[in-house]
Amino acid sequence: MSVFARVHMPSLGGATEWLNFEPLGPAELRGHVVVVNFWTLTCINWLRQEPYVRAWSQAYRDDGLVVIGVHTPEFSFEHDIDGVRRATKERAIDYPVAVDNDYEVWSAFDNHFWPALYFVDADGIIRDAHFGEGRYEESERVIQRLLDVEREPVSVEGRGVEAEADWDQLRTPETYLGNLRSERFGSPDRLPLNHWALAGEWTIGRESVVLDQAGGSIAYRFHARDAHLVLSRGVGEPISFRVVLDGHAPGPSHGVDVDEDGNGLLGDGRMYQLVREHDAVRERTLEITFLEPGAEAYAFTFG
Repeated sequence: MSVFARVHMPSLGGATEWLNFEPLGPAELRGHVVVVNFWTLTCINWLRQEPYVRAWSQAYRDDGLVVIGVHTPEFSFEHDIDGVRRATKERAIDYPVAVDNDYEVWSAFDNHFWPALYFVDADGIIRDAHFGEGRYEESERVIQRLLDVEREPVSVEGRGVEAEADWDQLRTPETYLGNLRSERFGSPDRLPLNHWALAGEWTIGRESVVLDQAGGSIAYRFHARDAHLVLSRGVGEPISFRVVLDGHAPGPSHGVDVDEDGNGLLGDGRMYQLVREHDAVRERTLEITFLEPGAEAYAFTFG
């Protein structure tokens, strides 16, 4: 367990809304061990961590544990409360979620990461913290020590977008597409490994690229088991898209958001899993073509 100064858990009073529960303050949390989990709905690192947080909440709530999710948006469309509600339902989150659209809770904790875990004892003192994925067994042991219980760690297996990355084969980093943080932009005619390119008429904005005319596409040369793209349709009707790998439909190793022919439907903002390899992982080229204008693409992530 990390050594912390006697720092009291900051207030959650800056939350703009609460899901699954009434607002929680010092009176409601007094005497409980608390885990505070900062997340945002399209963060691949949080998605892969969430099965553990969900399992801890269910396994230890009768021992006095309260898990609180704090949703602080990274991208502008993640401020939409309906999107947060949908993500909460899709991930089967049944613990309280504080919606932090104004970053007040984030700032009160002086937090800088998605995901972030803060472990708080029954006296309201932060006793440990962890940022990013991993360290799951140690984090669970922290919870057990704070609760004064001892048992075997819970068994967790993430599925779909929650599946742990294939770290031994992962060669491609997360890549942002807007001009604020974009990297490794290339040409569709010559695309080196870990570079991406646009074809068609696009507007490159601060945090995303937006398709102006139907038929535009995004290509990425990657080396990973899974490939995901954070997408939003902006305002309007759902947008059809098609995915190909090395010029062919993905087939039986498709992702969870496209069929085996590579066809998908872009609705509200979320992270779409486009490829899930079942064969040997190797260098591939992914191309996504949008059949109507208005698609917004924010970031590629891989696993």
